Parts: sequence; structure tokens; C-alpha cells
Amino acid sequence: MQDPGKVNRFGMESFKRDRMSRRKICVVTGTRAEYGLLSGLMQAVKDDPELELQLIVTGAHLSPLFAMTVREIEADGFAVDARVDIELDGTTTARSTSRSFALCVTGMSEALSRLEPDIVVLLGDRYEALATGIASMIARIPIAHIHGGEATEGLVDEAMRHALTKMAHLHFATAAPYARRILQLGEQPDRIFVVGAPGLDHARVSALMSREEWEKTFQFRLEPPVFLVTYHPVTLSERDPGEAVQSLLDALSHFPNARIVLTGVNADTGSHAIRFRLEKFVSENSERVLYREALGQRGYLSAMRLATAVVGNSTSGIIEAPFFRVPAVNIGDRQRGRLKAASVIDCEENEAAIRSALERAMDANFRSSLPSDCSLYGHGNAASRIKEVLKSSTLNGIVLKRFYDLPSAGHPLGKPLS
Repeated sequence: MQDPGKVNRFGMESFKRDRMSRRKICVVTGTRAEYGLLSGLMQAVKDDPELELQLIVTGAHLSPLFAMTVREIEADGFAVDARVDIELDGTTTARSTSRSFALCVTGMSEALSRLEPDIVVLLGDRYEALATGIASMIARIPIAHIHGGEATEGLVDEAMRHALTKMAHLHFATAAPYARRILQLGEQPDRIFVVGAPGLDHARVSALMSREEWEKTFQFRLEPPVFLVTYHPVTLSERDPGEAVQSLLDALSHFPNARIVLTGVNADTGSHAIRFRLEKFVSENSERVLYREALGQRGYLSAMRLATAVVGNSTSGIIEAPFFRVPAVNIGDRQRGRLKAASVIDCEENEAAIRSALERAMDANFRSSLPSDCSLYGHGNAASRIKEVLKSSTLNGIVLKRFYDLPSAGHPLGKPLS
């Protein structure tokens, strides 16, 4: 029976909740890569009898252009509580992205008003996360943010990530330097937790495929050398994204004996130009290139473990590849500013530089020189750490934030003006 005297934070009548009801943790995901990072946490929340998992799916998950990966989520046993379609049309222009952002704010506001979560969990720096952060903040719903404090200086995502940090109330950093940056942004120390990278949870515990199983599953041979290639738009670059990815493809052409596993581009501005070049390259090299929009988390990590090198500008080359001690050729500025292991080879975004970096990645002396432990982002088990904080944190009054000022002693801005 409704209590007419009780109004929720959206100004709508709501049902009285049992004081002993489970804490509702709402996880939001918009891309296949993001889901791969969040799925371990989602399972941990789902398995805890004192918590209730809510799931909102948006973005590329709901688009046929990006393989409708919502079906993968459901196949993994997760119930989708709300779908927020932001009408991705494949053009990925600045105008269409801004329109999708606006649709996301509206759709998330409606979904959150219906689900009434106790806390919303957001990861990273995409515009879907920022849109959800805005809707949550206005509704006074506490926000937990994962992967804050990091730097990707070649992307508009850099500003979105830091904006989400200022909206969030609980912060889960993947490394100590990133936690310090969150502190520098004025967040309270007791709300910042160093948990490692969630992406390494699967790498640590998943039963990955053998070469034979992978080849049978994807009907593609993985005879070395094998390059696992992912390339996304560099959204702050003035260079044409199609021209930029062509440098990579031209470099790959210098290795005619290499087997290439190519994964799909994300839904950022400029992705349509990249997709066109990738599809042309695949059609011209179909005997040695496998192109899949998504391999699934197990398929992707298995391919990474079996690869000679991870190539492109994806975060997975920075975080997951070093865990497997697999060299990564990191191209251009998309990941500039991140902590990078000894196994990561940075190179400029031109054919000669990429070719040289690939040769180095394949060099036996370089590979043997790598330390046995290359990971700078922990060794897994982030999901359980995050879940326990979400479960135990006091939420009463948490939305009231005070700016934390760093001590001025020794700081260049701490000196009085003369």
C-alpha cells in the first residue's frame, strides 16, 4: 500500500521500504569493454544475500552496429533492469554524439526514478557514464566511480573522467598515483580506495582457452606471430581518424606471415571512418585476418594470452597485456599519461614507427628482458574489495561533499602573494 506522505528524491510517490531490505547497487554499462571490467563486480553483488544488483544497459550494447552485446550480458546470467537506447546511428559525428548524450541523460533519469537505487556504480570516462553521473547527481543518488584519477591526454574522456570524480562520493582507484590525483582534485581521503584494476580479476581466475579450443571456437588459426589489434578514435586529435588507422594497417602489411585478430572500434566520434578502413583491410587479407566486433571476455583474454603482441591504442594493452607478460605496441596519444609497464612499447602514429615497434615486440632479446611481473595495476581481486566498500559504507549524508584542500607547505601555490 502506498504511503502518500512519502515522496522519493524525484518528487514521485514511492512505496515504503522495509528497514531490513537489501541495499540496491545499480551498475551501468554502455560498451563491451566496460562490461568486461564490471562483470566480476556485478557477480559479486549478485551473489551477496545482503545486496540487490540492478543493471542498466545503454550505448553500444543496444546497437546492431556494435553486435548487440546486451545478448552477451544476458547469456552470462544477468537480468537487465532497464535499457536506455541512445539511438547510435553509426555516423559518430560530434553532433550525433552530443544528441546521444542528451538522450542518455533523459533516459537515465527515467530509469533511476523507477529503480530508486541506493548507489550507482560508474566506470571510467565515457559520455554514457558522464550522462548517468549528471542524472544521479541531480537526483541526489550516491555515486561510486571506478578508474578515476587516470590520464588519457589524447581524449575528451580525460575531462569526463575528472568531472565524474567531482560528482562521485566513493572512489576506487587502480593504483596509488591515481588515488593521489583524486585527492588532488579535492576528494576526501577516507572515500578513496586503491583496489587495483577490475580487468585483472578475469585474467587471474578465468579458465582461459587453450590454443586448440580458441581456434575451434573462432575457426581461425593462431600460428605465431599473432597480433591482437584494437584501434579507437583519438578524439582530441586534429588528424583524420581514417588516415590515422591506415598508418597502422600499412605497418601490419609489412608482416605478411602474421595472423591478425582484429576487434571492433568503439562508438566514439570518428569511429565510422576507422570502421571503413578496417573492413577494407579485412576484405583484402581475409586469409590471415579475423575481424570480430566482440570476442567476449574469455575469448579476448585468451587471444591476448596467446598473442605475440597486443597492438593499437586500447587500455587493454596498458593494463591486461602486462599481466600476461605480452608486449603491447601502444600507438599515438590516446593512452598518453597512463602508468605503463616495461612491456609497453610507445610509438608515434606513423607507418615507420609502428613497424619498428612491432619488430621490437617480436624481438627475442626484448621479450626475455621483461620482468616476470610486469603489472602496475595489481593482480586481481578488485571486485570483492569494491563490493565490500559498497556494502559497508554509510550512505547517510554522503551526498554532502566538502572540498579537501592539500597542505600548502612546500607547494608552489602555497606562498603568499607579494
